[in-house]
Amino acid sequence: MIKIIEANTKQLLKEYVKFPFKLYKDHKYWVPPLIQDELETFDKTKNPAFETAEAYFYLAYKNNEIVGRIAAIINWDEVNKQGKKKVRFGWWDVIDDVEVTKALLEKVRELGVANNLEHIEGPMGFSNLDKVGVMTEGFDEIGSMITWYNYPYYKNHLEQLGYIKEKEYLENKFPFENVKLEFFDKAQEVIKKRYQVRPLNFTKTKDIMPYVDKMFDLFNESYANLSSFVAITDTQKKFFKKKYISFINPEYIKFVLDKDDNLVAFSIVMPSFSEALQKANGKLFPFGLFHMLNARKNSKDVLFYLIGVHPDYQNKGVHAILFKENHTTFTEKGIENCIRTPELEDNIAIHLLWKNFNPVVFRRRRTYLKMI
Repeated sequence: MIKIIEANTKQLLKEYVKFPFKLYKDHKYWVPPLIQDELETFDKTKNPAFETAEAYFYLAYKNNEIVGRIAAIINWDEVNKQGKKKVRFGWWDVIDDVEVTKALLEKVRELGVANNLEHIEGPMGFSNLDKVGVMTEGFDEIGSMITWYNYPYYKNHLEQLGYIKEKEYLENKFPFENVKLEFFDKAQEVIKKRYQVRPLNFTKTKDIMPYVDKMFDLFNESYANLSSFVAITDTQKKFFKKKYISFINPEYIKFVLDKDDNLVAFSIVMPSFSEALQKANGKLFPFGLFHMLNARKNSKDVLFYLIGVHPDYQNKGVHAILFKENHTTFTEKGIENCIRTPELEDNIAIHLLWKNFNPVVFRRRRTYLKMI
């Protein structure tokens, strides 16, 4: 018999967060999250996502053991402002028992029915800066701190239960040696003069902070036309500033400003923390922080986390300036591999940015949909 319990106490939430550590124990490619970071994500008093969303966290038990978990989420901005009557599910992990998945997803469906919503989609988080998608290919590649890893049977469970593919995401990688200056060096000099724009680089995190809100504003403008996009709020900006910016080498954040010092483009690159997180095994102390700091300084793999260009400057080659600045930094740091985080398969514009570097798709993931 399968029993579903809402994780609505500190102890149950901790068990909710720790369940994947049991499910993927000693797995070669699973990258554990930081436990405290996960708990703060689910804390209504700390995560501003709860100002515009509601979420419920469920644990599945069988023979008095935890065998699965799921989050049922409504992003009310998505429902009320965009008219998308959707209930989301995320942070879904389960043993290979489709009946457990069925029981967990029933709780998501119940939330949708109670709020007159029309369909279920997932896995996905509160916003576009959360993790997204169930892996369908690339199980023999190490995960990252900003993606979910899962066993191959997850996809089978959803399809057996009548869920259909909604959105497809691609993850690509290429060796840094594929990035040749001749692809963009002359072009970026022409673009600087033609549009009177210039790059801005950093060496200290504190110098970035005055620009972060503007960067998130530009992020909202850059991605507004994507079908899956929900803008992040002012309070969420503060949360993500704390959550992400301190992890990132200041040299890996690149801005482009116009003649009036307005931000017109940005890129955020992260060192790969995958192996460091595996060594930390969910805890920063006593040794996890050392592994994270070591990766921050010495990792030879980098993840292109976000690139944003103001709509007025899209299709004008401004990204060439970002590539030039990153090329200089990567050369200095001896970077060997470049990895792109999940990007929508139908986002042709973003894929065209990378075509000269001969990227290889190494993983696919998707969200699934079912009408209520």
